[in-house]
Amino acid sequence: MNWGDKMIGKVLGGRYEIIEKIGGGGMAVVYKARCRLLNRYVAVKVLREEFINDEEFINKFRRESQAAASLSHPNIVSIYDVGMEDDIYYIVMEYIDGKTLKEVIDEKGKLTAKETIEYSIQIAEALEHAHRNHIVHRDIKPHNIMVTRDGRIKVTDFGIARAANASTMTNTSTVIGSVHYFSPEQARGRFTDEKSDIYSLGIVMYEMITGKVPFEGESPISVALKHIQEEIVPPTEIDSSVPKNIEYIIMKCVRKNQNERYQNASELLKDLRKVKYSKEDMNFVDNIDTLDSATRIIPIVKDEGENEEMKTKPKKKKSNKGSNNGGKRVIFWAVFLAFLLTTGLAFGIYKFKDGFSSKEIEVPDIVGWDVDKAREEIEGMGLKFEVEDTVYSSEFEENKIVYQSKEPGTVVKKNYPIKVKVSKGGKLVKVPNLINKDINEASLLLKERSLDEDVEFRNDDKIPINIVISQDPEPYEEVKEGTKVKLVVSQGPEKKMTIMPKLVGMKENEAKRAIVANRLVLGKADPQFSDEVPKGTVIWQSYESGTELEENTVVDIYVSDGPEKKKDEEKSNENQNEEIPMNLSISLPQDRSQTEVKVFRIQDGVTEQVYNQVHNVTEENLIIPVKGKPNAKFDVYFDGNFYDTYGKQ
Repeated sequence: MNWGDKMIGKVLGGRYEIIEKIGGGGMAVVYKARCRLLNRYVAVKVLREEFINDEEFINKFRRESQAAASLSHPNIVSIYDVGMEDDIYYIVMEYIDGKTLKEVIDEKGKLTAKETIEYSIQIAEALEHAHRNHIVHRDIKPHNIMVTRDGRIKVTDFGIARAANASTMTNTSTVIGSVHYFSPEQARGRFTDEKSDIYSLGIVMYEMITGKVPFEGESPISVALKHIQEEIVPPTEIDSSVPKNIEYIIMKCVRKNQNERYQNASELLKDLRKVKYSKEDMNFVDNIDTLDSATRIIPIVKDEGENEEMKTKPKKKKSNKGSNNGGKRVIFWAVFLAFLLTTGLAFGIYKFKDGFSSKEIEVPDIVGWDVDKAREEIEGMGLKFEVEDTVYSSEFEENKIVYQSKEPGTVVKKNYPIKVKVSKGGKLVKVPNLINKDINEASLLLKERSLDEDVEFRNDDKIPINIVISQDPEPYEEVKEGTKVKLVVSQGPEKKMTIMPKLVGMKENEAKRAIVANRLVLGKADPQFSDEVPKGTVIWQSYESGTELEENTVVDIYVSDGPEKKKDEEKSNENQNEEIPMNLSISLPQDRSQTEVKVFRIQDGVTEQVYNQVHNVTEENLIIPVKGKPNAKFDVYFDGNFYDTYGKQ
């Protein structure tokens, strides 16, 4: 099926009208659509046809998309809906009017240090929120990051990236994605976690600040090998203007060893904010060596050897005393005549110049002067002083000169008019109410009103992280443009640290108790086949024992599932082809009065609708009798939206 030709004008789910194609990648094609129900534009991502027959991928895709839909953050593209219709699997998400970060980098060549820090903070905040919800992106790259017209960052593709990674790693051992941004563990096809996203963000920061990715190659494999084997050239060796503090953050993000990187997005954000809000050396411009920049008077350096030679060099004997005296007289009269000529010429030039220059005056530099002092200076030089206009200025105080019509050093005639503009002081603006707002939103509101910010972070047990606690000046107070507003921002409760215990070798229940006892949180406890370790024993932990961690850090473990059992290929299949009756127990949604329930059976590669009824939600739990083979699956939809899959997983 050629999606590009057939999707335009199609209505998905009875409400999403496809308008135009706006993008696409290796996994899906993206369209702009209009939601007929809410009368708004949305983006619809449709899976490419090569994936629609892979049931395992589809199931993972659904689950991960639903998980990603649970994310709610201003720097993450919102997912509104997930659906399937006529072999079309699609996600409905927030429509972003802007460009990808890749397009922004390509247009500008590279970004400024200030832009790099600002964008990196927003991306890291999106990752921090996702990681807290146990979702790892696994495909962070500029192509998956949108920049809105007002400079906000929106990270997209959480669900599809995770589903793609899981499917390809399990089934084909092929890594799908952009290899230029892959972490070494992704390139090896090994376990990926939150620190893999941090590595990829480090590569994105590298590209923002230098305009290029660290590794290039003739093939994806050659690039992947460089991520594994070669060290990254520091950004300052490519561009010496890159600030050292930004280089430090980038190089820590891209360490080969996962444990040597920032351990989580919160740690990374802490350093990024230090760079943004530090009061020292944050102009992102290297100091110029004063030896090169200033004009200096230096003493004449004499060549001592030459002087010594002149002192010690023997004089030649005079051979003719008479001729020598004659030579002296000639020299005397030559010097005397030259003196008269030079003096007379100089005197003539002086009188000539004086005759003309008396009518011309050099204009002084009066920008920044008080208007009365400037008037006195200009009129005292024989020139006219005219105030052309009064203007608001955040740079100059009231009654100071902000502009003069003639450049300093220009020569003009007497009585020439010098026109000036005088400052009325900074324009008064109202300070917005920033209390209880996110620091990024607060920064934008101040910027819109031409106000500066001075941020202080403080631990607070009650106020969420990055939320403004207080401000000075107070909300709605009138101040001049350029005034610095002091913000006190919460950095959450004071961090308490604990030590990671050794879990490998413990029984699963013992390991779980040890995690809780050390004030940590259990994440995933995935089973893994092992020929050496008894079933139920921990064989891997996400942090090495002895590592200092923040309390409530999520810890994942792998638990031995024993040796992998060989499939008995000669097992009888006679019972596998018989349909048997079964009951589906379904909980109805409680956010509406009634709902249309549809059930589709997927069996032997064929999808068939087997149930379609409208039910009042007062029934709460619904039992639906169906028939199917033991390996059949049943997809349940409420009002046309996918709910869950029942049957063999």
